Amino acid sequence: MSAVDQAFHGLRRMIADGRLVAGQRIPPESDLCEELGVSRGSLREGVRMLAALGVIEPRHGSGTYVSQLRPEDIVGSLSLTVDLLPLTGLLEMYEIRRVLESHAAAQAAARITPESLSTIFAYMEAMEATEDPDRVSELDQDFHAEIARIGGNPTLKSLLGVFRARSRTYQVFTLPEGPRIKRSSDEDHRAIATAIANRDPVAAAAAASAHVAHTERWLHAFLPRTPEPAPEAPANPEAGA
Repeated sequence: MSAVDQAFHGLRRMIADGRLVAGQRIPPESDLCEELGVSRGSLREGVRMLAALGVIEPRHGSGTYVSQLRPEDIVGSLSLTVDLLPLTGLLEMYEIRRVLESHAAAQAAARITPESLSTIFAYMEAMEATEDPDRVSELDQDFHAEIARIGGNPTLKSLLGVFRARSRTYQVFTLPEGPRIKRSSDEDHRAIATAIANRDPVAAAAAASAHVAHTERWLHAFLPRTPEPAPEAPANPEAGA
């Protein structure tokens, strides 16, 4: 294990074990270096790594503190790694996304308010009215994020946002069959919104699951094609004669 890893995991264990709690200022560098057996440079690099994950907060002129450790913030930092996944890895995660989007839609159907329903329909109708792929992508994110917000679980909203952000890298509406995909996507969104408006959690969950499954299928178009094997040469009847 490198000195940087030693510093990173040492601090992480202190937080995981409850020795350092949310909002607490971490001990002086000299104390930590002595306890962890690392140099100041390695310690500072470990702190920077934890800060990137939203676990540590350096405050200018005040010191370095453990963050509030809000689950939604910690989960949001998964984008640092999820964004590195190749498409094959992203597609493997779609089974998880399908379950979570279904749950979020069901929760939204049970908790919808007139104001939130108006927002959902406004996003949906704006998506239907535009053919600009970038604008559709933005509105799609807003539509699903609002549904997750209504569901009432900030951590779930954050996690789904990570999945969707990685998916947006692939613009399915620019494919040759883009217009057909756009129509199907619009129909999916309207089915989700209608089920939520009807306060029908079962229908909302089913519509959301179907939509994610459709998106997964469309994303397969970006997978590299496997070259077909070359045909075998015909046998030579005179061979060996």
